[in-house]
Formats: sequence, structure tokens, C-alpha cells
Amino acid sequence: MPDSQTPTTELTSQYTAQVAGDLELNAKEQERITAEVDALQEQLRALQHDHTVLTHLQKTLGVASPATQPAVEEAAAPSVPRQKTGTKPGAGKQARAKKAPAAQDGKAATKPASKKPAAAPKTTGTAAKATGPTLVELIRRHLADQSEPRSAAEVATTLGQAHPDRAIKTTVVRTTLENLVAKSHVQRSKQGSSVYYTTAEPEPTAALAEQTDPATA
Repeated sequence: MPDSQTPTTELTSQYTAQVAGDLELNAKEQERITAEVDALQEQLRALQHDHTVLTHLQKTLGVASPATQPAVEEAAAPSVPRQKTGTKPGAGKQARAKKAPAAQDGKAATKPASKKPAAAPKTTGTAAKATGPTLVELIRRHLADQSEPRSAAEVATTLGQAHPDRAIKTTVVRTTLENLVAKSHVQRSKQGSSVYYTTAEPEPTAALAEQTDPATA
């Protein structure tokens, strides 16, 4: 009986270890996909914000151009009495009667034009909110100011405290750091089970310049 139970126990332990490993891989994959989704949502919000700003600017530019038409009609109105130079006594009265409605139409047309420029300050305030450093710029500046490597959690905590108005998550910061590592803008190092990041060192171009410059020889 003990000999028959030994293979069963070994199989059970193997299946248990395999299931535990699969669960760990599944959790890591879920974390990676969640980070990518958060990064895409942040990009979508930025694009939606830019779309709103551009829409306001388009409306402002589209409404401001027709506002010059009443001024053209107003300038053309005084030319009507000059053409009629007859000596008939009723000619002056008719010219004045035509000139009065034209002036009233000009006043009525210029009233909405005075309200249109007021829309411009709204767009400038909205456009000012759109300006600001991106998450990539914040991460690169933070790593450049550090003398030691930093983990994704440390970077997210520091940036979250410095910018409380922005929802900075650790998963998004980790994904952004990995993208910078892929572009050789950030270096990654491991200490045990932890991963740390530091800014990439610039290439020694000065030494190459000294070797190729004949004046320094």
C-alpha cells in the first residue's frame, strides 16, 4: 500500500506546482494588460482634451470672418445719395428716407458682432490648461535629478505627491518606464527580485571629437 501511494503523492505535488506557476503567470499578464489599458486611457483623455480645444478654436475662427460683412454694407450705403444729383425737391427726402433704414440695418447687424469677440478669452483659458509636461517628461526629469536608481513605485509616489491633480498610478509608470527602456532613454537594473530604473548615460561624444579633431593632435 505505501508503494502505491508514493506515485500519487508525487503527481499531486507536480500538479500543485504547475497550477501555482500558471496562476502567477496569469496574474502578471493581467497586471501587464491593465497597465497598457491605463496608459491608453490616459492618451485617449489627452486626445479628447485637445479635440475640445481645437473645436473651440475652430468655432471662434469660423464665426469671426463673417462679422466684416455688415461693415462693407455700411460703407456702401452712403454712395446711394451721391448718384442722385437731380434738382427735384422730393429727391432729397427720398434719399434721406433710404439712408435711414440703411443706418438702422447697420446698427442691427453690428449688435451681434460685438458679442462674438467675447468667445476668444474662453478658448485661451482652455488652451492654457492643455499645456503642461507629459508623464514621460515628468519621469525623465525625475530620474535625471536622482543620484541613485529608483523603482516604479518610488517614482509614482514622488510624482503623485508633486502633482496631486494628476492620477498617477504605479502600473502606468512601470509601463512608461519599460517603453523608455526599449528606446534606450532609461536603463533598468535588478537587485534581487526588485527592478530599478535610472536615466541613460549619454554617449562619450566628447572623447570621439578629441580623437578626430586635428587641432588637438
